[in-house]
Amino acid sequence: MFRFFSYDTLTLFFLLLSSSSSVFPAIATRSPPNPLTELTVDIQNETWHSFIRFLDAGKGSHVTGMAELKKYFQRFGYLSFPENNFTDLFDHEFESALFMYQKNLGLSTTGKLDYDTMKVIMSPRCGVSDTTTPHNLHATKHYAYFYGEPRWTKSSPMILSYAFSPANIIDYISLSDIKTVFRRAFSRWSSVIPVNFTEAGDYSSADIKIGFYKGDHGDGEAFDGVLGVLAHAFSPENGRFHLDAAETWAVDFTAEKSKAAVDLESVATHEIGHVLGLAHSSVKNAIMYPSLSPRTKKVDLKIDDVEGVQALYGSNPNFSYNSLLESNISSSWGFIAMERRNAILVLIVIIFSLCL
Repeated sequence: MFRFFSYDTLTLFFLLLSSSSSVFPAIATRSPPNPLTELTVDIQNETWHSFIRFLDAGKGSHVTGMAELKKYFQRFGYLSFPENNFTDLFDHEFESALFMYQKNLGLSTTGKLDYDTMKVIMSPRCGVSDTTTPHNLHATKHYAYFYGEPRWTKSSPMILSYAFSPANIIDYISLSDIKTVFRRAFSRWSSVIPVNFTEAGDYSSADIKIGFYKGDHGDGEAFDGVLGVLAHAFSPENGRFHLDAAETWAVDFTAEKSKAAVDLESVATHEIGHVLGLAHSSVKNAIMYPSLSPRTKKVDLKIDDVEGVQALYGSNPNFSYNSLLESNISSSWGFIAMERRNAILVLIVIIFSLCL
């Protein structure tokens, strides 16, 4: 009856438990997670915080305020009805929109407002619509373009100029630091395509015009306050690149302690992708994925980003996929380590159950 129990088994159990104590601190005393509490803690979003009430809602539900969530879906291209026609009913049209949203953002297509879906909905994000032109030449490619696949058409060697609006700049980060961040962001893209970027002395004549704005700033895409829409940029060859001045922008998280701080370089790298013609990707670790959590740095181009932009402009002659793969593999080690720790936990549970 107890053939699996032995002192050796018990010893092995305690060895695994002790070796994983640094990996799973207080594992024996931790309570089961409360999805509602975790969403509240993880997403410090003043703009969309009220959406938490819709967690686990499904078709047929009637929840006060759902009309506001439908406006969110309309804003990012998933619903086309006039706002005054929105109701608080989780109807068939909203379910279809939700399916499309989950598919476009690489989520499980449950058709319900489950935890993973709500976490993405409530996360700060780019203001560019998600519903554009998907690129389906190969099942492993998830990048997308704007309608018509616009691109810059300057003669080769292509050089795009950029400048910062003198009247629309933040003052708590030095202009020198802002320019350094943007130089790095532009250089990441120029390292993979035959396009160079140079700062222009004259803002009015620059190809790419960068500025920080609040609220309604005249382009039809009003910003909405802290940790809602972080920024937006227009497709080629428009060149407008706007960041929400209401955010707490950071170039160094050791210096900026705010829980709502947003990494400027990460957002800049993402929006430059739009300036070049890329739309949003469904690959969660890609630069062109639409959402970014506060105090998160995400600046390295992934294979999906590179393949998408190279399909528009070709490859930089000096670009090597080997170096990109090495970088991607290196960034994956953290995830692999987490999976290994989870496997150890499962093994501990199995051994413990055999000892009972």
